[in-house]
Amino acid sequence: MANKFVYYFSEGSDAFAGDKVTMKNILGGKGAGLAEMTAAGMPVPQGFTVTTEACTQYYNDGRRINDEIVADIFEHVKGLEKITGKTFGDNSNPLLVSVRSGARMSMPGMMDTILNLGLNDEAVEGLAHKTGNERFAYDSYRRFVQMFSDVVMGVSKTLFEEKIDEMKEARGVSNDVDLTADDLKELVVTFKGIYQDKMGKPFPQDPSEQLIEAIMAVFRSWDNPRANVYRKMNEIPYEWGTAVNVQAMAFGNSGSNSGTGVAFTRNPATGAKGLMGEYLINAQGEDVVAGVRTPSPIAELQKVMPEVYEEFLAIATRLENYFKDMQDMEFTIEDGHLFMLQTRNGKRTAQAALQIAIDLVDEGMITETEAVLRVEPKQLDTLLHPQFDEAALKAAEVIGKGLAASPGSACGQVVFTAEEAEEKVVSKEMPKVVLCRLETSPEDIVGMQVAQGILTVRGGMTSHAAVVARGMGTCCVCGCGNDNEVTMDYEAKTITINGHVFHEGDWISIDGSTGNIYEGQIKTVDATENPNLKRFMSWADERRQLKVLTNADNPTDAQNAMDMGAEGIGLCRTEHMFFAADRIKAVREMICAPDVEARKAALAKVLPFQQQDFTEMFRILDGKPMTIRYLDPPLHEFLPTKAEDIAELAKEMGMTAEALTNIVESLHEFNPMMGHRGCRLAVSYPEIAEMQTTAVINAAITVSRETGVMVTPHIMIPLVGEVKELKYVKDVVVATADKLIAESGLDLKYLVGTMIEIPRAALTADEIAKEAEFFSFGTNDLTQMTFGFSRDDAAKFLGSYYDTKIYESDPFQHVDVKGVGKLVKMAAELGRQTRPGMELGVCGEHGGDASSVEFFHGVGLNYVSCSPFRVPVARLAAAQAAIKDGRN
Repeated sequence: MANKFVYYFSEGSDAFAGDKVTMKNILGGKGAGLAEMTAAGMPVPQGFTVTTEACTQYYNDGRRINDEIVADIFEHVKGLEKITGKTFGDNSNPLLVSVRSGARMSMPGMMDTILNLGLNDEAVEGLAHKTGNERFAYDSYRRFVQMFSDVVMGVSKTLFEEKIDEMKEARGVSNDVDLTADDLKELVVTFKGIYQDKMGKPFPQDPSEQLIEAIMAVFRSWDNPRANVYRKMNEIPYEWGTAVNVQAMAFGNSGSNSGTGVAFTRNPATGAKGLMGEYLINAQGEDVVAGVRTPSPIAELQKVMPEVYEEFLAIATRLENYFKDMQDMEFTIEDGHLFMLQTRNGKRTAQAALQIAIDLVDEGMITETEAVLRVEPKQLDTLLHPQFDEAALKAAEVIGKGLAASPGSACGQVVFTAEEAEEKVVSKEMPKVVLCRLETSPEDIVGMQVAQGILTVRGGMTSHAAVVARGMGTCCVCGCGNDNEVTMDYEAKTITINGHVFHEGDWISIDGSTGNIYEGQIKTVDATENPNLKRFMSWADERRQLKVLTNADNPTDAQNAMDMGAEGIGLCRTEHMFFAADRIKAVREMICAPDVEARKAALAKVLPFQQQDFTEMFRILDGKPMTIRYLDPPLHEFLPTKAEDIAELAKEMGMTAEALTNIVESLHEFNPMMGHRGCRLAVSYPEIAEMQTTAVINAAITVSRETGVMVTPHIMIPLVGEVKELKYVKDVVVATADKLIAESGLDLKYLVGTMIEIPRAALTADEIAKEAEFFSFGTNDLTQMTFGFSRDDAAKFLGSYYDTKIYESDPFQHVDVKGVGKLVKMAAELGRQTRPGMELGVCGEHGGDASSVEFFHGVGLNYVSCSPFRVPVARLAAAQAAIKDGRN
């Protein structure tokens, strides 16, 4: 076979000759980390990585591992036997392995892991004899039977957990570690019986069969529902696949001198420098992340095993210095010996990402340019999390406290399952929910995604709930049962915290920054400005090429956008000004007017409102540009549809209900988004364009006189598909504007351009550029017209497209580079052929999407425009695009 599909940890670093990007792409993040730690001489249990390309081959071969790859895997098993001195499948000195996933981008908890693989009824006796520790051997075996049954064969883990709980209750103990060797032997028999009952065959005793089944299970988990949800959330391509790491076991469950833990070189919630983590004595890795027992802080390890702690601290420091980033590490201690199982750049909150990036610059570890790449643009959204109102908080009573796992404040109605969370939020029965669980698992990802906050009874700062919530920027309080009297009853749908009973639908408030829990609703307010943000964003702004403007339709939005660092307004949707209560009546009079004169009279009532809004916005902008889109939606949107509403409006307007009904019916269109709207309205009713031009130019004259700085309005004609219609409307604009400017005596300039939102406009952009002085790509409409489906209805069927991998992401969220992107690129090139130096921008929702911004940078646009609170996201995305492109 041409490709190499399996690498020992010891050969990974050399095999890629220092090309860390390719190594991570092929070996996955975990495999690359293991290879680099091995090369650095750190204590890593040895093993091998089955590559991401083998995963792709597995799917190409119909979800099977072909014979050549199987043979290569077992050749590497033989090599691992030589390294460890143990034999796979041996009954006296068995080689046991873990089988773990490892994609190139970290996906914590989304894919599967199997530990203690290689055990069977005979090998467990050999392990007990070899170690002299029968309890440890059978604890490992019962764990393996449960994990293999659940992860590999799909037998519900709940069946096994119920049996463990029954036995603990029968023995009068509270923790798994209190069960004896005989208890664990009994559990193994019970567990194998569950497997036999559910699978119709005995538990597999052949370690070779176990291994191949486990590797295939990890490959399958790349396509499981929770992984698909996580990939879609984090824009991870399906074709990347996952690697599989087969690693000799280090046993943290072999006694009181053993343990396992997870640690970070800096606090992943705040970014504070210093080792932070947790560990459990006499446990295996899944015990820490699953929250089965509440772990101890890593600092306590210094008292329990001082030599191990010092060794771990030294390794952690080396790893951070080597990778020049905060590290997330997994470790196991076996009989007093430390083993490193993983290192990777740690997931962190937005607050922590900013703090770490700035600290690493101040420590001389990275440059400002490198720091700009260390914060994900979408993380900046989470800095704007709501916080509890201080006055409301003073009146609130803290009824419990857990671990502050992910910052922000959340208030919502209590739900107990991920399915309920999704159902209640989507149906709007409960628009805001707090998901309450004993502990979360990867299957809960959909519910976690829609919840305002997450509250768990068990688990620590490195539990699944904590890690995933931090990655999503969702408020989370973990382990509230640690120091409080808490009972959870899933059947009754209640959680009781220190005597306070919450039923499904009751309101609860949680603070992920303090861990506090409150009964009822607490008012929230916008987050205060992060002190690091201004400094960090100045680095980003120095490096970007694209300007970042905002979409704002009123003075309030304009001010918010300026506060967020916008460089102007790239889209002012004038129709949004029409819906205010003091204006809508005049707009409706205009629509219902029987002739031109009546229509002009109605428009004269609208004119002062439009002019006042434009005047205030020009003042706020203080010389920065504003692009004003003329009336775009079909006129029926301004009129009621229900009979009772029509009758009420008719009475207000002094006309019969029948007459108004006739007007409403005459405006009805079968496909209004492709009907009488945009420039077509101005062609039919040029007096609308006259009124809007008058408002724009008069406002510009007023502010220019006030400030002494000439305002240059950008007037945008929407929905153009033919250059002649643009010229017709432009002529109306120019005649009106030039007359007003001449009367003012000012040397006022203005530009007339268009939105490119119809495919025909993109295809004929060279012709349209003869009249248009600028283009702004309206990628919302351009996307729906290119794909031929409505963004309002597409959600009904796009789910099937994601499930079948036809689409990996929503084309209204991330620009479709192959189709819509090609039209944007074509129109940009054609437009500038006709009008060199023509200004080009984007004003659709894609203007605030990081991956889309990178594409627009590559095409050579001048600016993107997005909603005010996404301006920082776009600024950072533009800077990162320039850095990656080498233009900064």
